[in-house]
Amino acid sequence: MATYGQVAELAGLAGHARQVGYALAGLHESDVEDVPWQRVINTKGEISPRAIPGADEFQRVLLEDEGIEFDLRGRISLTKYRWKSPAKRPTPTPGSRERQAR
Repeated sequence: MATYGQVAELAGLAGHARQVGYALAGLHESDVEDVPWQRVINTKGEISPRAIPGADEFQRVLLEDEGIEFDLRGRISLTKYRWKSPAKRPTPTPGSRERQAR
């Protein structure tokens, strides 16, 4: 699970969460199976309302089928389910291996 803001930040568009929403809403039907759009939620841990009736309920069904649990308010625990990027390893600088071997 990721929030719109988190995806925006990863795309180099920090502060532009709505752009992520627009991009996901504009997915062509043929791309829907390749893009895990259902795993993107708002910062409250909620499924954002959609213009198409029933689309938010469909998203919830997909997530529940993946084992995602919702609380009584219809929220997902971001503490439990939010995607965490792997720790970045420092990029070796030229000659750093030679210095380490000495």
